[in-house]
Amino acid sequence: MSEGNPWTRRSRERVYANRWIEVFADDVLRPDGEPGVYGVVHFQNVAVGIVVLDDEGRTLLVGQYRYPTDHYSWEIPEGGAALGEDTLIAAQRELQEETGYAADHWEEILRAELSNSVTDERAIAYLATGLREGESSPEGTEVLETRWVPLDEAVRMVRGGEITDALTVLALQRTALERMRGTDG
Repeated sequence: MSEGNPWTRRSRERVYANRWIEVFADDVLRPDGEPGVYGVVHFQNVAVGIVVLDDEGRTLLVGQYRYPTDHYSWEIPEGGAALGEDTLIAAQRELQEETGYAADHWEEILRAELSNSVTDERAIAYLATGLREGESSPEGTEVLETRWVPLDEAVRMVRGGEITDALTVLALQRTALERMRGTDG
């Protein structure tokens, strides 16, 4: 099986743009040689997420209403790094803004493409430990609630469908898996 690109883009039209996304309609030749249109959402930021763990093995979740899905969502602290911005610096900023916390120790735990059939959105998640409490400063679009839960409870919330945000699901499961590996030797 070839890993080369079987698609041919004949032209690209930008049909919408704002400061977060651009939407393109690409005139393409599909892999079967037939003409088609492929819609692509280009993100202006890299998603960053932070699994915050305290000394008791609890993780800090952020709750907020998500307009696109029309429901309340429990998530790890998340935000965006401008293209070209250091994602660790962006993650540190987002943690402080959303929760007031800063951390002494940071470790990248995963990279992911969140919906690669229609978007180019990339995500990076970090584990933050060695916490210091401070003042939060959420953006005007954010009405946030925070809640500490044991990591195993957060994973149960994922399994039970209470946590559905893709970056949160991936990052919590990766953290739990790595902690299990660490205790198994």
